[in-house]
Amino acid sequence: MTTVYDFSAEKLEGGEQSLADYRGKVLLIVNTASKCGFTPQFEGLEHVFKEYQDRGLVVLGFPCNQFASQDPGSNTEIGEFCQRNYGVSFPMFAKVDVNGDDAHPLYKYLTKEAKGILGTEAVKWNFTKFLVGKDGNVIDRYASTTKPESMVGDIEKALRA
Repeated sequence: MTTVYDFSAEKLEGGEQSLADYRGKVLLIVNTASKCGFTPQFEGLEHVFKEYQDRGLVVLGFPCNQFASQDPGSNTEIGEFCQRNYGVSFPMFAKVDVNGDDAHPLYKYLTKEAKGILGTEAVKWNFTKFLVGKDGNVIDRYASTTKPESMVGDIEKALRA
C-alpha cells in the first residue's frame, strides 16, 4: 500500500529529500505562495510547527505558481522571502505543480487520498493543507481558508494516535 513515505521531493536549496525520513512523524503538507492573500498563513504554520515539533509534527511547504502566478520567484527568492518575512524554519521544497499532468507525484497521491468538496481531486488554491498521520496515510484535507491554528485539535489527535 502506498503512503507518503514512498515519495521524495527536491529541497528548496537543492538535493532530493525522501519523505521516508519523516517516518513516525505527523506531517502537515501545504502548497504555498509568496504573493497570495493567504500568504500570512506562513506565520500560523510556523507557530504550529514550533509549538508541536518536539511532539513529532513537521510542516512541509511546497511552493506552487499554478494559481494566478502568485509564486513567480526562484527557489532562492522564495526561501529568502519566507525566512525574511515569516521566519520560516520548517522544511520548504522546490516549486512544484499540484494539479495537471505535471503535478508532483506526491500531490497526485494526496489529492486521490483526500478529495476536496464534491469529491474533486484538484487543489483549488494556494495553502490547501493535508494532514498525514504517523503511519504515512492521509488523515484529512483542509481548504485554503482553514487557518493552521484552527487545526490544532486534529494535529493533537494525530500526535496522540
